[in-house]
Amino acid sequence: MDSYKEPLKALARPYRKAVLKALLVLTMLGGALFAMLNLLTGSYPLAIVELAMGAYAILVYRAVRNTQHLERWIIAYAIPFFTAMMFAMTIPRASATVHAWVLLIPIVSHLLMGRRLGLAISVFYMSIAGIIFLLRYHDEPAMMQALPIANIAVISLCILVFSHVYEVTREQSQRQLLKIAQTDTLTGLANRARLSDIFKREQQRTRRYNTPMTLLALDLDHFKEVNDRYGHDTGDLALQHVARIFRECLRATDLAARLGGEEFGILLTNTNGQQGLEVAEKIRIAVASTPLTVNNDVIRLTLSGGVAEFGPDGETLRQLVREADKRLYEAKDRGRNLIIPAETTASLLEPLESDTHRA
Repeated sequence: MDSYKEPLKALARPYRKAVLKALLVLTMLGGALFAMLNLLTGSYPLAIVELAMGAYAILVYRAVRNTQHLERWIIAYAIPFFTAMMFAMTIPRASATVHAWVLLIPIVSHLLMGRRLGLAISVFYMSIAGIIFLLRYHDEPAMMQALPIANIAVISLCILVFSHVYEVTREQSQRQLLKIAQTDTLTGLANRARLSDIFKREQQRTRRYNTPMTLLALDLDHFKEVNDRYGHDTGDLALQHVARIFRECLRATDLAARLGGEEFGILLTNTNGQQGLEVAEKIRIAVASTPLTVNNDVIRLTLSGGVAEFGPDGETLRQLVREADKRLYEAKDRGRNLIIPAETTASLLEPLESDTHRA
């Protein structure tokens, strides 16, 4: 479970909102200025469009101040803005210099919409602008000279490529920084921040589709004794050893996180309490049956855990962690190397306990 799509969108929203608001202000001012100039020159259709875009920019500016749907407003503004730009190029009385506005399209598109949608919108509207230019000036030799057209085409392509490369690099840098910030450096597992982000996303999905979700709280038994006897470096190796076992036992859609010290949390999507118990037992058995060997020392590890199910045990991460921790501590009190199930599967505890090897 390594998708950073939603966190990256959240990080991008503040600067995209700032870019959009700046563009809206410029549209208001530019719309008023160019509408006045076009009224003076008799280009009434173009003046009307520019006044309409200026008025629309005011409405959008008011709407985006506290919106929860910034991406929708970006699309709702950008499409009319670029379409009005294309319309201006078709006006017979419009100056040929109006085509210079095409160079703004890739910059604005990538800043507001990211690398994929920004590239698609840029290519679409720049292609339309090129077609309009050819249709309008195809019978004017002065405008159809190869050198000027080549200059315009290459400059436009350069700005498109630079805008796209910049946005790709920015997203990659943010993704890498986010991954570093949300990864436990010792084990390579997720940390609490990552668990919280993923839970928020899965919480919405679970509620929308009424699918199950389970949280496991797992803690290594007698880990302090491992540190005291073998040293903290060996303790670190033990944590890394357990993290590898987690990866082997879990699906790609599951998330294992180190919550601190020797305690871990595992989020299991599309998994009910009974299935969560089975996963926890699988991990417990794997840890107990796979000792760590360091400098010819064989270190046997066990863990205890608790299972909490979304819904019966709560619907927030805090509630699920609290309930899973309660069962984890109960497992410690009952002798360790034990998994305590969620309440919904508590009736299965006795059969499981008969096969459990206590530490």
